[in-house]
Amino acid sequence: MLNFEKLGKKNISFVGLMGSGKSIVAKKIARLAKLKLYDTDKLIEKEAGHSIEDIFREKGENHFRKLEEKIVINVLNQDNCVISLGGGSILSKNVRKIIEKNSFSIYLKVDINILSDRLKNSRRPLLVNTNKKEKLIELFNQRKKYYSNSSLIIENNKNANQVVEEIINKLKIDEKTNYI
Repeated sequence: MLNFEKLGKKNISFVGLMGSGKSIVAKKIARLAKLKLYDTDKLIEKEAGHSIEDIFREKGENHFRKLEEKIVINVLNQDNCVISLGGGSILSKNVRKIIEKNSFSIYLKVDINILSDRLKNSRRPLLVNTNKKEKLIELFNQRKKYYSNSSLIIENNKNANQVVEEIINKLKIDEKTNYI
């Protein structure tokens, strides 16, 4: 188990734009550290009984953001876990306060050209019927001031295993004892 006392936090959360690898990297870190994993997008879909795409289409982004805030705040109050946060959850002031208080946050920063390529066939609600690269630049510009406040910033322009290795080294996770 990770030494969260040493980190001064209750959990680890991953933030970043859609397509930045939060879900994949969080899953690998949780498995390595033997911690519970929460993927807030999956929790939202479970709670709503609909896909995120359906929620956006049927009830709109405002409804989605309210539901997201409720679920994310609940998860950020959990101890000893790894959390993959939806890219836009950081827009909520309440969410940002709880991240700062409870969570060792890791921003997975990805070059916009790489993100655009990763998401070229995506049907994510914010990218439908738009120029994906322009929309990603717009989203990044709206969110970068929040992402930059993360506890750790990791460039994720490579494969997930390299990123996990870098996080392990930065957090000094011992693979035998799983302690920082």
